[in-house]
Amino acid sequence: MDIVQDEILIVTDRVVLQLSEAIDALNMVNKGGKQQPDPLILTQASSQSALPVESSSKDVTVVMSKSSGYLTDKLFTDISRVLKPGGTALLHLPAESNALEATKSSIERKLLLAGFLDVESFEAGRSIGIVGKKASWTIGSSFSIKKQAKNLPVLQVDDDFDLIDEDSLLTEEDLRKPQLPVGDCEVEKTRKACKNCTCGRAEAEQKVEKLGVTMDQLENPQSACGNVCIIVSFISSSVLIYNVTSVLRHTC
Repeated sequence: MDIVQDEILIVTDRVVLQLSEAIDALNMVNKGGKQQPDPLILTQASSQSALPVESSSKDVTVVMSKSSGYLTDKLFTDISRVLKPGGTALLHLPAESNALEATKSSIERKLLLAGFLDVESFEAGRSIGIVGKKASWTIGSSFSIKKQAKNLPVLQVDDDFDLIDEDSLLTEEDLRKPQLPVGDCEVEKTRKACKNCTCGRAEAEQKVEKLGVTMDQLENPQSACGNVCIIVSFISSSVLIYNVTSVLRHTC
């Protein structure tokens, strides 16, 4: 089975690039040293307005710069164009570079602004590398998001479960029409309270007896002039009690 080699591009602003430096840089990105890299090397790249490489054609791009002025935002944008989705960008700087510490944080920020992910720096021998990965997706790409259907709880109904009939909860007494209390005993022709009076007539008769007024006088009040003052009060809607305050007798 043939091993697919990564497409590697080395870019430098130098006129001459030493082989040892190129090997050191490639060892940083070589996956376990199993592949024999065959990179494309571009020298004096700072004199060109853009990298003469097809878009999305390289797996790895290594930038070896002797001047911090070459590491511009335009260069990082061009590197992102050349790399395939998910490709790696490596900036290789000599450890003795005077501008290293001053530009290290600036380089990391420029990589992030260019859209690179997982930006980090590390040392390897006499060199320092700053690496970042291009996103695996393309800027402006769209994809549909499928909403997961919510599983609603299902009510488990047992067929053996007996439902209770609501009508069976009612007794005969509940269905029987209630009888309203009678306003008067009226057990005889003459109105008189019975022995087991519950309508309140017996209490009214007792009050009348205390006043010395008979029931006949109460029911048919008469006076010499025919004027009688009787105050009637209702204690409840079903019971009527005659409260005789005074009977005024006048002589006409």
